[in-house]
Amino acid sequence: MPLPTRVLTADRGDEGLRLDLVLRRHLTDLHRATRTRVQSWIEQGMVTVNGTAVRRVSTRAALGDIVSVMLPDETPRPAMTAEAVAIDVLYEDDYLLAINKPAGVVVHPTYKHTAGTLMNALLWHARAWPPPQRPSLVSRLDKLTSGIIVVAKTAAAHAGLQRAMSVFPASGTGGAERGCQKDYLAVVYGRVNVARGDIHLRLATDHSDRRKVVASATAGAESLTQFERLGRVPAPRAGLSLLRCRLVTGRTHQIRVHLAASGWPIVGDPVYGEPRWQQVADPLLAATLRAFPRQALHAWRVAFSHPLTRARVTIEAPVPPDIAALLGIAGLSVSRVRTDPVAAARYR
Repeated sequence: MPLPTRVLTADRGDEGLRLDLVLRRHLTDLHRATRTRVQSWIEQGMVTVNGTAVRRVSTRAALGDIVSVMLPDETPRPAMTAEAVAIDVLYEDDYLLAINKPAGVVVHPTYKHTAGTLMNALLWHARAWPPPQRPSLVSRLDKLTSGIIVVAKTAAAHAGLQRAMSVFPASGTGGAERGCQKDYLAVVYGRVNVARGDIHLRLATDHSDRRKVVASATAGAESLTQFERLGRVPAPRAGLSLLRCRLVTGRTHQIRVHLAASGWPIVGDPVYGEPRWQQVADPLLAATLRAFPRQALHAWRVAFSHPLTRARVTIEAPVPPDIAALLGIAGLSVSRVRTDPVAAARYR
């Protein structure tokens, strides 16, 4: 049975726009016509322009173009199941909780990862919560990044946390006690010769690979990362440094791309990294860097105003064992990084 088809004519508002944006503009009545799905329809050859299949999302529309799109039936999303998997709770009250996510764990189910995610474990953790409490993610991390993820228990808490955690005051603004502070630890290649600084580069989707982000001085979304050097070792010809990075904006892959663009790629980053371990003279350190299985990035600390009580909440996640071992072999000091699990979360 043929799929239903929608036909539209590009008007003046579509002229010069990318094809995916044209379709989204005309398919606002279809909830399933998300950006990702529309781009997938184009790439699968389900969209024609003037009778010719077009598979490039970036194709620009001209006034009067006849655009036809086949609309696949919407497949119902399977309900998430609760799974009895232990989670490391750093903080919990009646409105929210914070989880210390290990590296390698997917946060939310996808078509590639339908089970074994943090959300599956959270549903089990929440099985005895009274209605209307239900876990809802406020922050996310890449699969290979460890550290803090904040979860709301109610719709009101979720809305309040989104507001509280969307304000990132820059240093010196006087708003630190009101806004959100998100600090990450990163082990990077390179000689970071300044004690602290700002990385102010725009970020945009890579046209050749929509899964990647590229940095630019002129194109893309405004993005700012502040960094502080906590330690460094010579590691001849390569350099190795421990940085604390603070998000002032919260873009996809922001820290990873900003550091790589600055010449300081994160150790082990499979997308934006470099194999600089080849330049390290010390055999043990070189072997450790080569074998490090993921980007050495850890969401270490978050501070924000509680969405209900307005009290200041500060939560910290201990340095994970793999990064701690790497730092130990490298000779980088962790004295300025709190690692005591007892002090990992506090509420004030």
